[in-house]
Amino acid sequence: MDLGLAGKVAIVTGGSLGIGQACALALAREGVSVAVNYRRHDKEANAVVGQVDALGQRGLAVKADVSSFADAEGMVREVVAKFGRLDILVCNAGITWDGVIWKMTEEQFDTVIGVNLKGYFNYNRAAAQIFKDQKSGKIVNISSINGLRGKFAQCNYAASKGGEIAMSKSLAKELGKFNVNVNVVAPGMVLTDMMKNVAPEFQQAALNETVLGRFATPEDVANLVVFLCSDLARHVTGEVVKIDGGQYI
Repeated sequence: MDLGLAGKVAIVTGGSLGIGQACALALAREGVSVAVNYRRHDKEANAVVGQVDALGQRGLAVKADVSSFADAEGMVREVVAKFGRLDILVCNAGITWDGVIWKMTEEQFDTVIGVNLKGYFNYNRAAAQIFKDQKSGKIVNISSINGLRGKFAQCNYAASKGGEIAMSKSLAKELGKFNVNVNVVAPGMVLTDMMKNVAPEFQQAALNETVLGRFATPEDVANLVVFLCSDLARHVTGEVVKIDGGQYI
């Protein structure tokens, strides 16, 4: 089935590992050239670019701090200069720094909000200017079911993810008349490296919440992202699509 993605160009933030890596490769398999944003994992980001190239598409790794307004603007300019266009933005870069609120420091709160929410604003804004002018584009922001329901010891993370959802709905209203789709994917627990930081008892509690009895893989999430970036989802915008094995319900 032709998804209408061949020849397009995407930016994937946090694209060196986990969900971002899976999204970059899934898009490349559909004929998309992919620029991978990363901050620390040089080797992994370059490996993803190598895999994109091996799939017959053009890849680019750009080291940039998503919380930096200037870095985001600079990366978008670099991608357009190299590829001549930008069609898709997948915002995925994110961090956790958990703690109950009476112990949470200002640094913990500001750092998580800076990466997870301001980082999404930085890239959404930079891409929106291009998409508005060319009257086409797809934005997919990766949030979390915890942005919908909250989570113990994650007031900073849940606030950032809830903020991503509210921002995305606002952008869907602002950009719809320019033929730009803005949607949110809200995973539950996903089998990524970040899970290594989750205590086994909390992993089991999350697994018990699911009705399918399993966690998502990064590829499960990437498949949904590809759909939302494709022509098949041309009439879908402002939506929050949970992919959690029934964990939320």
